[in-house]
Amino acid sequence: MLLIWSCNYIIGKITLRHIDPFTLVSFRFPVAAVVALSVYFSRSNRARLRPRDVWTFVYLGFFGILINQGCFTIGLNFTTSEHSAIIVSLAPLVVLLWAWLLKLEKLTSGKAFGMLISIAGALLLEIHHGASGHAPTLLGDAITLCGVMGFATYTVLGKRVAADYDAISMTAFNIAVSTILISPLTVRQALRLDWGSVGWAGWTGMLYMAVLSSTVAYMMFYWILRYMDASRVVVLNYCQPVIVVLLSIPILGERPTRNFILGSVLVLLGVYMAEHVARRKRAVANS
Repeated sequence: MLLIWSCNYIIGKITLRHIDPFTLVSFRFPVAAVVALSVYFSRSNRARLRPRDVWTFVYLGFFGILINQGCFTIGLNFTTSEHSAIIVSLAPLVVLLWAWLLKLEKLTSGKAFGMLISIAGALLLEIHHGASGHAPTLLGDAITLCGVMGFATYTVLGKRVAADYDAISMTAFNIAVSTILISPLTVRQALRLDWGSVGWAGWTGMLYMAVLSSTVAYMMFYWILRYMDASRVVVLNYCQPVIVVLLSIPILGERPTRNFILGSVLVLLGVYMAEHVARRKRAVANS
């Protein structure tokens, strides 16, 4: 799962050389929907969609798939894979912030301090050659952050139905909804696309992002949570930016700057501190 999601940044950058971001997004979801729904309908004990939950899955699919993965893909077109991986790693902090705003969790001084450290690191990422406001990756990072906010919204609101549906059902329903919502753009892009200009690299990358990243990895993630503590899964996720950097240097020719390295350390440290405080409070409460 970690390798699939880490390679997704690199393959996404390569794919965007052959397909424009809006076409990639609009084609990625229908392919992912075919795979997810095929797995869903192949199961005899699949969870049935209750009519009262239809609207819930509409906004979950909108935030969790369309906004999250859509903004990730478009943002990746305007930033580096390294920056994208660090911005995505802010997701746990955004989830904590949402939970606090919705009064689902308290914002302690420890969590707030961790957030401030991560924010300082994120700001440092955008300082290019000592002059803030002129970072060439600023637009892409901002779009990617919108995707992170979509994922955080999905995570918080998804608790309303998470207990009633398994991972495969949740994934299939959310991707199906996002496919329906984006279908007008899919039709438009299909009519305007020069199909012969994409090439095998573009189609292979799109299939990777749709089948492995959008579908298989998510199902693996929820399956892993059945056998591993969520805190251990989160710790493993800290390895993702490191893997992305190590892959981007030889494959994409990206070179991390001093500001990037320092900013990344601050972001990951702040996320760890905020999550550590949250896990410790939950452990005390459960005991």
